Amino acid sequence: MTILQTRRRFLASAASAAALGGLSTLLPAAVRPAWAAAPLRLAVERRVLEVMGKPASVFGIRQPDGTSGLFLDPGQRFLVDLANRAGEDAVIHWHGMTPPYAQDGVADANRPLIRDGASQGYDFEPRPGTHWMHSHHGLQEQRLMAAPLIVRTVEDRREDAQEVTVLLHDFTFKDPAEVLAGLTGGTMNHGGMDHGGGHGSGHGGHGSGHGGAMPMMDHSNMKGMGGMTMAAMDLNDVEYDAYLANDRTLDDPEVVRVERGGRVRLRLINGATSTAFHIDLGALDGTVVAADGNPVQPVSGRRFGMVMGQRLDILLQLPAGGGAFPILAQREGERQRTGIILATPGATVGKTAGLADGAAGPVDLSLERRLTALAPLAPRPTDAAFTIRLTGGMAPYVWTIDDRAFGEHRPLTVRKGQRVTVTMVNESPMAHPMHLHGQHFQVTALDGTALAGAVRDTVLVPMNGSATIAFDADNPGRWPLHCHNLLHMATGMMTELVCEQTI
Repeated sequence: MTILQTRRRFLASAASAAALGGLSTLLPAAVRPAWAAAPLRLAVERRVLEVMGKPASVFGIRQPDGTSGLFLDPGQRFLVDLANRAGEDAVIHWHGMTPPYAQDGVADANRPLIRDGASQGYDFEPRPGTHWMHSHHGLQEQRLMAAPLIVRTVEDRREDAQEVTVLLHDFTFKDPAEVLAGLTGGTMNHGGMDHGGGHGSGHGGHGSGHGGAMPMMDHSNMKGMGGMTMAAMDLNDVEYDAYLANDRTLDDPEVVRVERGGRVRLRLINGATSTAFHIDLGALDGTVVAADGNPVQPVSGRRFGMVMGQRLDILLQLPAGGGAFPILAQREGERQRTGIILATPGATVGKTAGLADGAAGPVDLSLERRLTALAPLAPRPTDAAFTIRLTGGMAPYVWTIDDRAFGEHRPLTVRKGQRVTVTMVNESPMAHPMHLHGQHFQVTALDGTALAGAVRDTVLVPMNGSATIAFDADNPGRWPLHCHNLLHMATGMMTELVCEQTI
């Protein structure tokens, strides 16, 4: 029955999706032709994770051998069977990929959820780089339904660097729905497309943690964050129980063995639900060589800001003398941090405190202003230009675009082949990492100042700031444009880019 039901849903979706430019292969795994190539297998599963000595029930997205996520070699196709063993309906978004509309991993009227116990097949050409996969249903992402998605290139193989992938999370023992209810007072405005929302199943983990809604604070007399006056400014919505790097805290961090004098390519993924981080390389100098999977002109430093949904590839040259080198991620506005340890043979690995000596400032646009795409957009006139306002606030806890929550939104409609620009102006009291599905864009202006910035899929728009992005609309479909703070998206900060097939 499950297969037949899924197939009927698929056929209904195909009819709707055809009007948006056709439908590539998206078949229930059980009905894929026998002659097709053998797919890779992934499963969404429940697992028990120990955090600070307490067990927590969370999700995982794993291969049969237990590997979290996918690591594809150069030229390898994204040919995947995804089995849902989560005990509830789910859907996985391939964040950073630009697949055909029906395979994006977002549930709406044209694209059904994967029912518990069912499987779904995917088949498309993957986009190279450091990406990730995560739930786009309810609040499952907060319960760690996420994993790396790495697509290597021939150039990656040639650089002779050890790959180290780090997926960052914020973690609460509480039911995510309870956390959101603490912010909203239990009131929610649900739209018609299931891109977040508190209406998904959100069962919390076991344990008696204290993570939950952060109390509203009076910032009027506070200084900090680099001397900035904090009046009317909020950096974090939620006080979490822990911050994780590859599922571990600094009480028991992952220790990655590396070579003396060797090179390391850090593939960093901010998979946190609502936490931005400062990446701190400590004693090591690093060079950013890619942002959101796309190559950039090298940018050197030891500290780099990174908001939710973003990825950075950083090359490190380890000293010939060896040693142990913490790679840390400190929460913006706070002292909490997580990370991993790179250690050469024989090195003594000491204790790294989970609290930094001082609070970090806000993640800002300082890195973004320094990034330049290696493969920028070709110059051409703009065919369609939009300006949207990021609106809403903490009280009531509702986040919107142009004062409209998702479901009451006004889509941005374009035609395939058009050069499109979107300027996002932040009129709200918090920063927002804005993510666009289905297209990668170039950052072309920050706070009104033009630049030839990075090619990305997620860009930070600070409070009182603006960002302009440009792209060629080459992928027909209905593509979410939303804040990648899951709690902001859940309460309404999302619209759609509708790319219509030309006739």
